[in-house]
Amino acid sequence: MFDLIIRRARLVDERLVDIAIQDGKIAAVGQVSGSAKQERRLDGTVYLSAGWIDSHVHCYPKSPIYHDEADNIGVATGVTTVVDAGSTGATDVDDLHQLTRKAQTQVYALLNIARTGITTQNELADLSQIDKPAVSAALQRLPDFIIGLKARISSSVVGENGIRPLQLAKEIQQENHGLPLMVHIGNNPPHLDEIAAQLTAGDIITHCYNGKPNRILTPEGELRLAVKNALQRGVRLDVGHGSASFSFEVARRAIAQGILPDTISSDIYCRNRIEGPVKNLAHVMSKFFSLGMTLPQIIDCVTWKAADGLRLAHKGRLEPGFDADLTLFTLSNEERLQRDSEGETVQGQRHFIPLAAVVAGQWNVTEEGKAKNVFDL
Repeated sequence: MFDLIIRRARLVDERLVDIAIQDGKIAAVGQVSGSAKQERRLDGTVYLSAGWIDSHVHCYPKSPIYHDEADNIGVATGVTTVVDAGSTGATDVDDLHQLTRKAQTQVYALLNIARTGITTQNELADLSQIDKPAVSAALQRLPDFIIGLKARISSSVVGENGIRPLQLAKEIQQENHGLPLMVHIGNNPPHLDEIAAQLTAGDIITHCYNGKPNRILTPEGELRLAVKNALQRGVRLDVGHGSASFSFEVARRAIAQGILPDTISSDIYCRNRIEGPVKNLAHVMSKFFSLGMTLPQIIDCVTWKAADGLRLAHKGRLEPGFDADLTLFTLSNEERLQRDSEGETVQGQRHFIPLAAVVAGQWNVTEEGKAKNVFDL
């Protein structure tokens, strides 16, 4: 007797399968026989994937700059797991942890190497903000919540300190079990070549397709040699769309050369959720159809690739034993305007419509899901 069986779910490879769930875990995938306390039968047209993971959000409600509520950017939009990317440092991460325990969405954190997190735009202009003992203590207090580190390495953040905050971030990383390190890139100094030279396997460059002069492409449109070398060492690329960090032109040129993202993330918070250009993770994902990526490629970037990059060992795959985190969605084929962070617009032709987020076997139907009434409840 399973807790739940979902029948006739359509996978991104177009197979129709049943999914059985027991005790918050996936128990079986395929043609499932037997019974369950509850069954939900789909009509064969609804897609199901492992739960979407947004690996770069801002959901600390008390942040004075970038704030939101986890469920507004999570289960309400089909996302089962969000990772707050540096909103808090060692001073406030316990508060973020406590506040997000009430959410239906699963929330993790990348700890800002600056003690106070993003309470100002220049948190790394004062090196005394980088308190190694405080970082280590926070990691010891919350080992299951803090899954990595965040360092914002652009001119407005580091001030006159150049590459030094990143060097200190790498030292902190090495002293704390080599946790994943996400590095925000933007305007220089420091130059992206300097940043890339510091990065090692598993590090994450976020805002990888930004349109600023300090971008991953040379003025001629080729991948910078320092970035190419970093990717060959195992450095990963994360989208981190945000309000000012995604360019259709840069993404188009990069993807045409085979420089695809490892992860697609939103860098969402209340303003760019409500006013755009982000709106939600599904909207960001849809933009990559316009850039030539396929459905399986896009889903990989928000499921197993995101889980692997952040060492979320039991998430991201539709396999027995993994967390029963699932996203149900359809695809809409109609023209809709899409806008990047530089003001360029395209007419997108294909769009993700999230219908439900299942977290540890618990259903959360989106507004679109309620409107379409596609579930046999």
